[in-house]
Amino acid sequence: MDIDSEILVSSSFATGQGEREMARGLNKSGNGIVIASTEIPDQDGVEEDIARDRTISQHHGSHANFTARGTSEPEHAVQGRVKASSLREKGSPSKDVLMEGDTAWTTPMIQPKLLPTGLCYDVRMRYHCELDPPKQRLDFHPEDPRRIYHIYRELCQAGLYKDPQINVPIIDKPLERIRARDATASEICLVHDPRHYEFVAGTAGMSDDDLVHLERQYDSVYFNKLTFASALLSAGGAIETCKAVVSGKVKNAIAVIRPPGHHAECNRPMGFCLFDNVSVAAKVCQADYPETCRKVLILDWDVHHGNGIQQAFYLDPNVLYISIHVHEDGTFYPPGPFGDHFHCGAGPGLGKNINVPWPIKGMGDADYLYAFQQVVMPVAYDFNPDLVIIAAGFDAAVGDQLGGCFVTPTCYAHMAHMLSPLANGKLVVCLEGGYNLSSISKSALAVVRTLLGEPPDRIEETTPTKSGAATVKMVRAYQCRFWPCLGSESKGGSKDALRAYQKQQMCDEFDMIELSVFRDRISRSFKHQVLATVNYADKVPLMIFFHDPYHHQTGPEMTRLEDTELNDTLNWYRQWAFKEGFAIIDVNFPNHVADADELDELDSDKELEYAKHMAERAELAIYLWENYIEPNDSTAIFFMGIGSPSKEIVYLLNNR
Repeated sequence: MDIDSEILVSSSFATGQGEREMARGLNKSGNGIVIASTEIPDQDGVEEDIARDRTISQHHGSHANFTARGTSEPEHAVQGRVKASSLREKGSPSKDVLMEGDTAWTTPMIQPKLLPTGLCYDVRMRYHCELDPPKQRLDFHPEDPRRIYHIYRELCQAGLYKDPQINVPIIDKPLERIRARDATASEICLVHDPRHYEFVAGTAGMSDDDLVHLERQYDSVYFNKLTFASALLSAGGAIETCKAVVSGKVKNAIAVIRPPGHHAECNRPMGFCLFDNVSVAAKVCQADYPETCRKVLILDWDVHHGNGIQQAFYLDPNVLYISIHVHEDGTFYPPGPFGDHFHCGAGPGLGKNINVPWPIKGMGDADYLYAFQQVVMPVAYDFNPDLVIIAAGFDAAVGDQLGGCFVTPTCYAHMAHMLSPLANGKLVVCLEGGYNLSSISKSALAVVRTLLGEPPDRIEETTPTKSGAATVKMVRAYQCRFWPCLGSESKGGSKDALRAYQKQQMCDEFDMIELSVFRDRISRSFKHQVLATVNYADKVPLMIFFHDPYHHQTGPEMTRLEDTELNDTLNWYRQWAFKEGFAIIDVNFPNHVADADELDELDSDKELEYAKHMAERAELAIYLWENYIEPNDSTAIFFMGIGSPSKEIVYLLNNR
């Protein structure tokens, strides 16, 4: 396609029809566009999109309203930041220390401040669009092809990248263009099943009617004849952007790509996503740069949980995935429990998956920054990655109707700024979601200014909401078992102190008393572990809780027991039962054995000690049944088990 014909096609894009005409024109000849394969000719520097700014603005009203920051601003220089970072080889001198007389560099060092910031953008990614949008809908699909163009235009009009059709002053060190390419089948299949790749590739040869029928069978995905081509470019753009950063061609970069990817799973597309761009790029970099890109941090701030990325690295100890998203108890997209804070990775990847699941919409700057300060940054520094990738959905931004949150461009800039010192500054921002054209443009611009070295603006909102703070504390309390930097779980005697503290709270709130355990064979560890409301023997429903010791999180700012964060997940159920007039028996099963030191040499073996303790737990369950549960006048009995004591409930039901 020559430049003139490309601009001619683009003029029809202004009315929202160009992408569909491009997709439908594959089988035309003569004056039409003939493309026989996914090899779409690259544009050569001219961005045809600029010509239709005014038309788009008139056509979509408020969605196209924006302030072209930079069009009236004077030219400004980017302040480079010199980072003190050391060579990876053991014993190599740091870059910012004076050299000894007999010390010589084996290779020249590239100062990070001299490297440009990269930009990946390709208009051909816009050719993925709806073939048959609903006629009654006034607006287009949220995953609109214009999303990436609006971001690109915002960067150009701010003077950060030179486009021939935008006459604005350009900064001294503008963005360096990174050319997208098609991802290969072998690269895609590092994450996806080959059958998934073949399925998406097959859409290029399907008829329009078949494609419209196909999209109705899938979860929030549409197709046309150029979908496969755009998806290859999107994944390839993410790969080339990450490789440019890892190899030192640019210091950091943004990939303005679509279709997005973080929902795409191993064997199915979903949630606007076809290939998992970020995961593919991370795996390619790990394979191509095994010495310099072994550990990767992926921070996902899209308002939706990145189920595809979580699935790709759930067993991987070298990729830390952190997602901050709206969860709404599994009802927010993608539905299900996989985005909750209990999903922490498995096998060798245990602890390398962290979800911060907001319980409701409406979270703002202070909530996100609190999550960064309390969870993201301590863990990120502890992990010490070689590369940081932001799965940058901007759908938590102010004005995005799908996300329903209130994150400002300034907050996005602050989050990117906090991640910038990690991995010697090797930071890549890959676009994911974000569906308000003005919001994503402003947010992306703020992030890119931060990548260029500008300090973020001031944050006005600094106090997190109660639900936001509670969520972050819950995540810290649960993740501290994997990350000591988040605090520590008490063990042994201090857990007895914690139970005593909790006992006092429960006695005050629910008027509970201690039930004594008179059985010599039962360890002294069970003393003070059984509490009950005073009506436990009355003719009322009885709710019995069997649970593990409660975790609590400590830190340098928590010097008193009253200041610790008690992760008591059952208290809501206690409050409900108490309000409904139930009697309550609460049984805490300690994980340790108080008198273990008194065991003889044979019993000190860990396996025998564990077997002894588990036998004592089973005996306690039987003792409670025979003395405090079965003899009373309860109208109904309900058991609730949390954690390993659930086994004691099963044992009790099988034996009584």
